[in-house]
Amino acid sequence: MSETTVAQATESIYASLRADNADIDAHIATLKAALSREGLKQAVFDPTKLVQNNRAGRKLMQAYFRQRGVSVSFSE
Repeated sequence: MSETTVAQATESIYASLRADNADIDAHIATLKAALSREGLKQAVFDPTKLVQNNRAGRKLMQAYFRQRGVSVSFSE
C-alpha cells in the first residue's frame, strides 16, 4: 500500500467538504501524516475549490484544522 501524498490528501478534503464534511476528521489525520512525511509545515488550499469561499468560511476552516494539529493557508 502506497502512502498518501499531500496533494492526494488535499483533494480528499475538497471532496469531503463538497460532501457536507463526510469523514473530514479522517482526511485531516491523513493530511497531517502526509505533511509530516514530506516535511511541510502547513497545507495550502485553493480558495476557489472551497464550498464556503468567504472570509468567515476560511477562518472557520483554519480554526477547525488548527484544533486537529494542521496549519492551513490559502493560495492567492
